[in-house]
Amino acid sequence: MQDAKLLIVDDDPDVLLAARLLLKRHVGTVDIEKNPEKLPFLLNNNRYDAIVLDMNFQRDVSSGREGFAWLDRILDIDPKARVVLFTAYGDVEMAVRAIKAGAVDFVLKPWQNDKFLDTIRAAIAKAGGSLQMPEPGTKAEGRTSSPKQTSIIGSAMRPILETVERVAPTDANVLILGENGTGKDLIARAIHEHSNRSDKPFVSVDVGALTESLFESELFGHVKGAFTDAREDRAGRFEEANGGTIFLDEIGNLTPSQQARLLTVLQQRQVTRVGANKAKSVDVRLICATNADLNERVAERAFRQDLLYRINTIELHLPALRDRPTDIGPLAEYFLKKYAKQYNRPVTSLSPALLAEMKQYRWPGNVRELQHAIERAVILARPELTKGTTLEPGDFVFRKDASATTPVNETLQLEDMERHLIQQAMQKHRGSITDVAKELGLSRQALYRRLEKFGL
Repeated sequence: MQDAKLLIVDDDPDVLLAARLLLKRHVGTVDIEKNPEKLPFLLNNNRYDAIVLDMNFQRDVSSGREGFAWLDRILDIDPKARVVLFTAYGDVEMAVRAIKAGAVDFVLKPWQNDKFLDTIRAAIAKAGGSLQMPEPGTKAEGRTSSPKQTSIIGSAMRPILETVERVAPTDANVLILGENGTGKDLIARAIHEHSNRSDKPFVSVDVGALTESLFESELFGHVKGAFTDAREDRAGRFEEANGGTIFLDEIGNLTPSQQARLLTVLQQRQVTRVGANKAKSVDVRLICATNADLNERVAERAFRQDLLYRINTIELHLPALRDRPTDIGPLAEYFLKKYAKQYNRPVTSLSPALLAEMKQYRWPGNVRELQHAIERAVILARPELTKGTTLEPGDFVFRKDASATTPVNETLQLEDMERHLIQQAMQKHRGSITDVAKELGLSRQALYRRLEKFGL
C-alpha cells in the first residue's frame, strides 16, 4: 500500500487525525478533508485508490442520508471509485444499504485498528492500483474528445479551436465571452489541457455565486479565528491552483469591492488570507468567462476598466447555437449515441423532419439545452420498440417560450422522468433487480443508488 493514495472525509477533526496517524504508516499518501463540498474538486484534481467517507455530517447527525448522497456524487464522478463508509451509528441494515448503494465496505466507529487496516487494504487491492481515472480527454488518457468537450464539435468552432491551440502554450490571460450554455467552461479546460500547466491543478470558481462575506475567504483563504466559523487555516482557490490554472466564471457579476480586491491580487500576484498579515505568492494562469457585455458595463461604470484590461489579453467569443445551425446535426447525433448507450434505449437516428425543426428552433439554452433535450427524448423512447428506431418530431419537446410552433411540457424534469421510468420497469419485472437493471442498461449498484435516491 506504500504507493497508494487515500482520501478521508469526516467533519470531526479528531477522527481525521486518528485515522491519518493510523494509516499514514501503511499508505503512501493520506489526504484528509472536513468539508464534503470539496469532494468534486478533490476528485477532479487527484487520483485516489480508495476513499473513506463519513455517513453523517453536521446537518444530518445519525440517519446516514448525507453519506449516501455524497457516495452517489462520488460514483457519478467516477463509477469505479472504491468507497468505504464509516459512522458512529452504524448497524447491519445500514451496512447492507451502503454496499447496495455502491460502497465496497463499511466500518463502525470507534473502529478496531486491525480491522480498519484490513478493510483499507482490501479496498485498495480491489482497486488494482489507482482507480480514480484522469479527467476524460486529458493527456493521461491519450484521448482528444470526451463528453466534456462536446460543445467544441462543429465547423463553426474551428476558428475558436485554432486560437486555443495558439494561445494555450502561453501564459496569457484569456477572457471567454458567450451566452450561457455555449461551452465557455469546456474551452477553458481545453486551454488548460493543451498548456504547459496541464499536469497542474485546474480550479474552477463560479465567482458570480459568491456573496460578499464569502468572496475573500473562498478565493484567498483564511486563518484560524479570522471569523466565527474559521476553526482552522484554509487555503483559498488561488493557492489551490498554484502552478496551474484558475477559471473564474461569471466574472461580470462581481461587485465593485470584489473587483478591487481581485485586481490587487492579479497585479501583485500575491494573496493574503483573511485574518493574516503575511502575503503568499501565487503562480496561476487566469481564464475568465462571462455572458455579460463587459465593455458596456465599463461604459456604465459597473465594471472596472483596469480590471478588464488585466483579464482580456486574449478574447474568445463563442457563438450561440442558433448562429451555427450546421453544427446542430453533428451535436445532436453525438448526444443521441451517448445517451442511447447510457440508458440502453432503442434509438439510433434523428429523422430529417426533426432535424429541420431543430435547426429552426432558437435554442436559448444553447448546447446545454440541446444536450438535455436529446437526453429527455432518449429516456422517453418507447421501450417496446425494436432497435433501429428513429426519433420523429413527436418524440421531441422544445421550450414553449422559444418556439411558438412546437408543443412542450414545461413540467418535464430529468429526475422525474428517471423516477417514472424506474417505477415502470420495477412494475414490469415485479421488483426483480437483475431484470430491471438489464432493462434500463444499468449496473445493479447504479440501480440501487437510484432506488435509494428516489426512495423507491
